[in-house]
Amino acid sequence: MSEADSRQRSGRKSGSEVQHLRSKLLVLAALCALPLYGALSLWLRGVSWLPLAAYGIVSVLAFFLYWSDKRKARADAWRTPENVLHALELAGGWPGALIAQQVFRHKTRKVSFQLVFWLIVAVHQVFWVDQLFLGAHLLPLF
Repeated sequence: MSEADSRQRSGRKSGSEVQHLRSKLLVLAALCALPLYGALSLWLRGVSWLPLAAYGIVSVLAFFLYWSDKRKARADAWRTPENVLHALELAGGWPGALIAQQVFRHKTRKVSFQLVFWLIVAVHQVFWVDQLFLGAHLLPLF
């Protein structure tokens, strides 16, 4: 089956835009609110600029690694191991990974991958809830 046949069978045409873009942008904004607020807060209080830089830099790296892996998948070439993708997500690149998943339609249907991905997102959310609202009782890092 050709790539075009596969896309049409899945309901997505070649070169089409992200489905439900507004809803997905709203979810992305909601998920990024706590980490962005927390990282900005740490930077502005002079505690550390590292979380803010990590989210930005590692997200860009994750986005391009997903792009590269999608190209390799289409070319039937050597692929990026999933644990490498997850390591970047855990290091703060999950926003870039989430955007890449939607833009490239990559790794969105593999349930085991998505389970780990969303667990990583949840870990980041719990970390910032703890840091910002619970006095860092769960994870006293800063």
